[in-house]
Amino acid sequence: MLEYNEITVRKYIVFEGEPYEVLSSHVFRKQMRKPVNATKLKNLMNGRVVEHSFGATDKAEEADIDERKVKFLYANRGEWWFCEENDPSKRFKLEESLIGTAAKFMKANTLVDVLSFEDNIFSVKLPIKVELKVTDAPPAVKGDTAKGGNKVITLETGATINAPIFVAEGDVVRINTETGEYVERVSNK
Repeated sequence: MLEYNEITVRKYIVFEGEPYEVLSSHVFRKQMRKPVNATKLKNLMNGRVVEHSFGATDKAEEADIDERKVKFLYANRGEWWFCEENDPSKRFKLEESLIGTAAKFMKANTLVDVLSFEDNIFSVKLPIKVELKVTDAPPAVKGDTAKGGNKVITLETGATINAPIFVAEGDVVRINTETGEYVERVSNK
C-alpha cells in the first residue's frame, strides 16, 4: 500500500478497481488544513484521464503490472500479430488501438514489451530507440538550407519523419520512438 505522498509520477496504482498510471502529482497544504496530494491519473484500460485528490489518511494499492517480451510478426487489416519470444507457436493478436503511436515504428521480428494487468494486455512498449532503413528521401540540393536543413523521409515501416538533408535513400537511421524524431544516421548505403 502506498501512502498519499508516495503516489508519485510514473507509479501504477489500483483506483476504483482498475489500474491507473500517475501522470502528475502535487502535495500541498491549503491554509490550516491537512495536506493533500492532487493527482492526474490515466486509466490504463481505456485511456481516460481523471483528477483525484488523496487526503493525508488515504492509501492506494500499487498495481501489479506484468511486463514481458514478445516478438511482433505482422499487421493485417487492423490486427497486429505477436508471438512469445521463445515460442512462435503461441501467437496472439492485438487491436490497433492498443498499439497506439508505436505502430509506425514496428517492423517484423521486432522484440517489444507488452504490459498487462490481471492477464489483460493494455499497452505495447517499443525500445526507446529503433533503427530503420530509409526507403524514400528526396535528393539534397546544394545550397538548400533555407528551410532549416531538414526534409521529410519515409522509413521501411511507412512512417514519415523530418531528417537532415544529408540522409539519403538506403541509409539506416536511429529514431526516438517516444518523440518520433530523428536521432542519428547509423550507416549510409
